[in-house]
Amino acid sequence: MIRFITAGTRRRCSTPPLNWPLGLGVRTADRIRFAVARERLELRGMVVKGRRKKSAPRPLTEEDEGYLKWKVRIPLIYDWFTNDNLSWPSLSCRWGQQLEEKAYKNIQPNCEVVKPRTAAAEHISVFDEESQSPYVKKIKTIIHPGEVNRIRELPQNSNIVATHTDSPEVLIWDVDAQPDCGDDLGAAESHPNLILTGHQSNAEYALAMCNYEALVLSGGRDNLVVLWCIRDHVSSLANTTSLGVPVGSPSCMQSMNASEDKISDSPTVAPRSVFHGHKDTVEDVQFCHFSPQEFCSVGDDSCLILWDARAGRSPALKVEKAHDGDINCVDWSPHDENFILTGSADSSVKMFDRRNLTSGGAGSSLHTFRHHKAAWSPDKSSVFGSAGEDNLINIWDYEKVGASYEHFMRTPTAPPGLFFQHAGHRDKVVDFHWNATEPWTIASVSDDCARVNGGGTLQVWRMSDLIHRHEDEVLAELEMFQDQIFCCSHKN
Repeated sequence: MIRFITAGTRRRCSTPPLNWPLGLGVRTADRIRFAVARERLELRGMVVKGRRKKSAPRPLTEEDEGYLKWKVRIPLIYDWFTNDNLSWPSLSCRWGQQLEEKAYKNIQPNCEVVKPRTAAAEHISVFDEESQSPYVKKIKTIIHPGEVNRIRELPQNSNIVATHTDSPEVLIWDVDAQPDCGDDLGAAESHPNLILTGHQSNAEYALAMCNYEALVLSGGRDNLVVLWCIRDHVSSLANTTSLGVPVGSPSCMQSMNASEDKISDSPTVAPRSVFHGHKDTVEDVQFCHFSPQEFCSVGDDSCLILWDARAGRSPALKVEKAHDGDINCVDWSPHDENFILTGSADSSVKMFDRRNLTSGGAGSSLHTFRHHKAAWSPDKSSVFGSAGEDNLINIWDYEKVGASYEHFMRTPTAPPGLFFQHAGHRDKVVDFHWNATEPWTIASVSDDCARVNGGGTLQVWRMSDLIHRHEDEVLAELEMFQDQIFCCSHKN
């Protein structure tokens, strides 16, 4: 099972259901659990007897016509696709861990992800933009205290998640242990299992969790980067060193719950270290995938800063002018410890090699791409995705930049390195996340509340493997089916 998490603008953190109908004739499927975090909105007037009011039809625009053309091509360019109209706006989405593997499907809570080369064309191309997907269901609601701007899961145990809201604190939740608040809008707010303190001003977006240890990293409007260890709470309760206790284990969570029985508010954890180096709001942070002591941060001061907790609280390396505008995101490659992606308000994504970086001056990037949000693919070391306010998600391969065969694979106007473009969203894409266990599968959310009744759109999709596999391998496979291809072409 994989838990899938979306987070957004209602005070609710919901998780979708285990049992997904296999309707539409799909032969195999994966289940994904969703934890949806949202802020409370006063939308009661939009809902009548549980059914949304239909909006008045409007004339088609050029953008609508482009979307309709894309929709027709879905069976040709996707191996699987599903569209879900969210009840509330969402600002973040995350996959969780796989819980069970079977011969024909991987069991992932609350969303059925159809296995490669399984779904028929008509099963992925027929959907209603204003309906909820039969593959996505809610199983739990947690009422979040305030808007959820960002949500991140602990890689060692995806039941443990951290959230950012419009406050200085970071909230830690044990999703399985939290009670289900249902759909009651008048229910009281849920209590987080832990509260991480240390910021002096609101920390709204920059948030990361470490792959190796129970470390949490955050940045905020106070220009600070703050580091915590969740296990410090267990250590303080036991009055002994408890670093060997796994986070999320019964002993760890019993300690959390016991503390909550004694005090009215959630227990707090002080930071291990506070790092100074930015001159403006810190917008994003990321751990190095190869060392829990190394991490990086970016901010509105256009700086990219690399830190090493072993070397003190000052920057290990600071690139003063990495972009020409605010830097919104950073991602450290899970395949190569030297490659870092940054996305900026100047509508560019840059790829840096830290071996070539020097402190001060302008950042010297290896490549520059379009968009302002980026994330590395777990499936191929040279591939990453990017998103922006043009409603698109671009998939790039930096190894194809300047390759001799590239002009055969893209249109004359396509940027170098771009080999796939997801055009299913009809407003800005606010977040997307690669699935670490289902190859080439992506979840993405967009803020298109004005176009569809509801709270925006969640899409789970996987491009056809004929697009990302090696050209020679694809041609060899197509050669095996050339008679059927020629027959279909003749009939059409």
